[in-house]
Amino acid sequence: MILAPLLAVGVAAALTGCSTLEMHGYLPGFVAGQPNTTNQTQRVSDLWTGSWITLLAVGVITWAVIIWFAIVYRRRRGQTGLPVQVRYNMPIEIFYTIVPLILVLGLFAFTARDQTAIETRYANPAVVVDAYGKQWAWDFDYKNDQVYEQGIQAQPGEGANFVESAIPTMYLVVNKKTEIRLRTRDVNHSFWVVDFLYKKDMIAGKTNYWDFTPTRIGTYEGKCAELCGEFHSRMLFNVKVVSQADYDAHMAELRARGNTGLLGTKYDKDDNAATSGSQDSGVDIPSENNGGIEG
Repeated sequence: MILAPLLAVGVAAALTGCSTLEMHGYLPGFVAGQPNTTNQTQRVSDLWTGSWITLLAVGVITWAVIIWFAIVYRRRRGQTGLPVQVRYNMPIEIFYTIVPLILVLGLFAFTARDQTAIETRYANPAVVVDAYGKQWAWDFDYKNDQVYEQGIQAQPGEGANFVESAIPTMYLVVNKKTEIRLRTRDVNHSFWVVDFLYKKDMIAGKTNYWDFTPTRIGTYEGKCAELCGEFHSRMLFNVKVVSQADYDAHMAELRARGNTGLLGTKYDKDDNAATSGSQDSGVDIPSENNGGIEG
């Protein structure tokens, strides 16, 4: 009975001295004094740190009980024979059956709640981008502006680095509701923006959706998180969150390059897939969401 209040006081005292990094469970993307990277990252961080605090409490109590019994009920000098054998203790057995069940159901409930909120699509997103994964790069169709960007896989630079200017970059507008429609041109891939704390699969023949609002200007690293072939490690991209003016300037730059219209599915490898045909019609492919919270 005394352990729980003491543990709560100890955790509260420890958290008061934590840095921004520690308060968010050492997850990437959080910077002291700056907004979060998206409107969803705090939710992911709260679930992550809350789960770890719960598990830490369970661990502390379990180890305390183990140590207590090892000390209090140890064999004393001069004692012989076996201690009294107890076949079962019904209250204890009910306890260690019910408590783990409550913990599992509780963690499941919080996870389901947060994932449902994150997976909810916007009715009218301000920015819609079709992201196509391909071996081993990315294509981006900007649906609202009818322009595209066609990427190549990251090119080796000096040492183990890649040429930054050769990495495909997706532009998004800060504080604008965004929907990214995720598709693959060949094998399965996974779209992962590290600092956004979320990734979603790109499944052949399916369309997945990720709706969020980027809330901090900056450039964020992305990569494929699904082993997809020989040059999987070079399947990199960047996400650049910019002001509306900078976004419009980039759209104008793409038009000046001649990147008008949409790439759609015409570069998909499997011409017999259900997704074949132009995306310019605006008809969405039936989707199966495959998302995950990134810890």
